[in-house]
Amino acid sequence: QVQLVESGGGLVQAGGSLRLSCTASRVIFSINTMGWYRQAPGKQRELVAVITSGGSTNYADSVKGRFTISRDNAKNTVYLQMNSLRTEDTAVYYCNVQGRSYDGNRELWGQGTLVTVSS
Repeated sequence: QVQLVESGGGLVQAGGSLRLSCTASRVIFSINTMGWYRQAPGKQRELVAVITSGGSTNYADSVKGRFTISRDNAKNTVYLQMNSLRTEDTAVYYCNVQGRSYDGNRELWGQGTLVTVSS
């Protein structure tokens, strides 16, 4: 079955860095966009970064200049390099993949990986 597997979360001090990875296994539809969302306790899930099949990227204002999204199409993997981390970045980060199959649009979510930034 199609699934997204995330890794790379953990505990890091403010100012430090982490790199998240998400790999889509046995995907049977054409992938268009890949991205990262996050959800902090008591808050709405929000878009962090997204990258299209053509390599175009968009970032939330709060992470611009600090986070970088990239993808490896051969590996069906999307990455999120997070630098200069702040305590406000603490959240569960979810991988998201969107695409199209023969009969419509498709969307997958990863299981979530916890990023905790300490002061």
